[in-house]
Amino acid sequence: MRAMWKGAVSFGLVNVPVRMYTATSSHDVSFHQVHRADGGRIRYKRTCDACGEEVGYDEIAKGYEAPDGQLVILTDEDLADLPVTASREIEVERFVPAEQIDPMLLEKCYYLEPDTTGLKPYALLREALRAADKMALVHVAIRQRSTMAVLRVRDDVIVLQTMLWPDEIRRPDFDTLGDAGELRPQELAMASSLVDSMTGDYTADEFADDYRDAVQALIASRLEGGEARPAPAAAAASTGNGQVVDLLAALQRSVEAAQGRGGSDSQPARKPAAVKKGATKKAPATKAAAKKAPATKTAAKKPATKAAAGRRSA
Repeated sequence: MRAMWKGAVSFGLVNVPVRMYTATSSHDVSFHQVHRADGGRIRYKRTCDACGEEVGYDEIAKGYEAPDGQLVILTDEDLADLPVTASREIEVERFVPAEQIDPMLLEKCYYLEPDTTGLKPYALLREALRAADKMALVHVAIRQRSTMAVLRVRDDVIVLQTMLWPDEIRRPDFDTLGDAGELRPQELAMASSLVDSMTGDYTADEFADDYRDAVQALIASRLEGGEARPAPAAAAASTGNGQVVDLLAALQRSVEAAQGRGGSDSQPARKPAAVKKGATKKAPATKAAAKKAPATKTAAKKPATKAAAGRRSA
């Protein structure tokens, strides 16, 4: 595993250098969104709704819109200057009984590994938590976000589990809960008997993710049955305004547009007449052919003249 955070746990005058690791990972089957017709990937772009341009990650900042519509823009540099986000210390506020921590407040889990120089104080804190059956309520900043968390022991490892703030837990507002009516003693006894008959220990190996197994079996059957196909490669380049164009076609249109501009401007300054001047040397041949044309016309008119004379004599 790769450490995502380095710092120290401090309680009293004791500092325990530690490295933090993500303790959980999702094993859900990952899917891509694709076009049903050809299997092409569906891509989402970060575009600005003000100018329509595609925006890179280095150009993105955080914006807070006030109730009156005013926008406050904060960059990563602004947030990094906040003193609480720069802390690399897991500060123990107090030790509290485990039953006082509502499970709904608990969020993400992280493993804490001690540095070689902090093995003994790490073990000391771990055994103190285990013997007292308490959790250490701590304050920590992870990824520029300050939050409360608890330290508890799992096997031989200290686990840090972040907490939600109390105002982040929604209060249920169900009017129907009061309409259940009065529960009779017989009903309560029967419910308690059912609970007793179904009581047992939790063994993680007895349970499985049936949905994930079914999805994996479906994918395997499609692969074995030859129902899969190669993923198509992206055949187009993307422009800044969100349109997709063929790069070669765009270059061809650019060349044609440049040639078209050159042709429209060539009327006043057109001097390919030098080429035509060379062609005028062949003009006598054309004129000679033209000189023979009257003879052809007169030959064609002779029968017409005779016919006219015949009509006059008649």
